[in-house]
Amino acid sequence: MPDALQFPIIDLSSPDRFSIANLIRQRCVDHGFFYLVNHGVDEELISKVFEQSSNFFSLPIEEKMKLVTKNHRGYTALHAEKLDTTLTTRGDSKESFYIGPLTDDLNQWPLEEDLPSWRCTMETYHQKLLSAVTKLLSLIALSLKLEEDFFEKVGALIEPLAFIRLLHYPGDLNSSSEEIFGASAHSDYGMVTLLVTDGVPGLQICREKSKQPRVWEDVPSMSGAFIVNIGDMMEGWTNGLFRSTLHRVLQPRQDRYSVAFFTNPSKDCIVECLESCCTESCPPRFPPIKAIDYLEERVRLTYGL
Repeated sequence: MPDALQFPIIDLSSPDRFSIANLIRQRCVDHGFFYLVNHGVDEELISKVFEQSSNFFSLPIEEKMKLVTKNHRGYTALHAEKLDTTLTTRGDSKESFYIGPLTDDLNQWPLEEDLPSWRCTMETYHQKLLSAVTKLLSLIALSLKLEEDFFEKVGALIEPLAFIRLLHYPGDLNSSSEEIFGASAHSDYGMVTLLVTDGVPGLQICREKSKQPRVWEDVPSMSGAFIVNIGDMMEGWTNGLFRSTLHRVLQPRQDRYSVAFFTNPSKDCIVECLESCCTESCPPRFPPIKAIDYLEERVRLTYGL
């Protein structure tokens, strides 16, 4: 059995911003995951989001398929996605629902008469999470010896591509001999992800993604805290200094629900190595890339488009 990790706790309300920034830096260099508390998102709202998520996933499949994903918004069915594109097995054993930026008209919503207050709950949650993640990114900027508003200045937060992803992992689906994951091994695409779960275990990380065999460690949920992890674009900005850690979700024995909030830069933002993260002996490892180009390629691979 893998060991269970206990990540450090980052207090978003702490007045000692430089100490917190230094702690974030240490943890992002070590393994790219930490807990975030005092984030300003009420437990009551989080409970409502889980309740509404369960209500949606309990609908008949034909009702859910009326909202099948378009423009990366809406419902994705079981096995529709394979995060580890090297696997030859079926897609991942999860269903999900994507809610993107509230500033456009691309989101799909269940009918109010079917799921009362569903849209209102999700819009409130999106706004609260975007506020929390904006505060967190100012601390991440400080941790990189940058000005607090660095990510605003480079255009990452003009219209960030921020997505809620409601996730449902049905329990004990695997009746075949092939190994199926709730979410196969992957790293997240963007800047940072804030995750909250219902407490059912399953999340694991692999700190050394280039080593074989891979060593997986359990990540326990923590009441009142978000689990935060660094994404690929932040790894690109920092020239690999901050880790976009490989993670996966095992097939659970009982139904498991979680809610992820993916923060990607504005579509035209250029992600390129920070001057402070490269030297002559350590040149940029990743070429500059426009955020939307990177995201579209990763989505194409994930869904086999």
